[in-house]
Amino acid sequence: MEQPPVAATLCIVPDPSSERSPRPLKLLGSLLGPYRLLAYLVAATLAVALVVLGPKLLFPPPDHVITERPTPSLLNAIREVSRLETAEVHVEKVVDLTDRQSAFFGLVEAKDALLLVAVGRAVVGVDLGKMREQDVSFDPKTGVARIDLPEPEVISAMLDEDGTYVFARSTDLLAKRNEQLEASARRQAQRAIEAAARTPDVMRRARAQAEKQLSALAKALGAKQVEVRFRSGDR
Repeated sequence: MEQPPVAATLCIVPDPSSERSPRPLKLLGSLLGPYRLLAYLVAATLAVALVVLGPKLLFPPPDHVITERPTPSLLNAIREVSRLETAEVHVEKVVDLTDRQSAFFGLVEAKDALLLVAVGRAVVGVDLGKMREQDVSFDPKTGVARIDLPEPEVISAMLDEDGTYVFARSTDLLAKRNEQLEASARRQAQRAIEAAARTPDVMRRARAQAEKQLSALAKALGAKQVEVRFRSGDR
């Protein structure tokens, strides 16, 4: 006699280990949750720093080394001078130059501007090489010495290269950079230094110092009295 078929029932019993496994992950996620924003900020900061500083670290700017190749110096001439330096002036000058240029048939005006801070000095004195024989006389009986001197003049005027510099330089978009503008500013500064050395006060001081020095020299040579006069021109 055949047995009736038995219905099979499949029962799935959950594994206790599978129920307990997600709990540590959830706990770890809950602990790391407040620090996610901080981690994102740190990662973003590192990315920005890498983008900004990366090229500089990978391609640093080259080191400039200026070398001078020795070249011979050519001595053109040697000239004897007999000048008595009696005054020195120090001058500071600001030169503001602007080269105005027109473009597009005069419809547009552009400019190239430069501001130069110049520092220089000038020496004022008497050129003793211009003296003549009759300009010096001495009377042994009275002990009086008479000296006629040429008027003081500017012996030298020069810029101080260490103290002179370009403070500002601006060139418009449509302007052409004038490479001679700085040289023109330096020439103007030197002319200003010479003009400052020719002022009446500086010349008066130069005359007084020349008279003082030559009087002391003449008295050291035996003169009892010294008369110093200044002549103008070639008279």
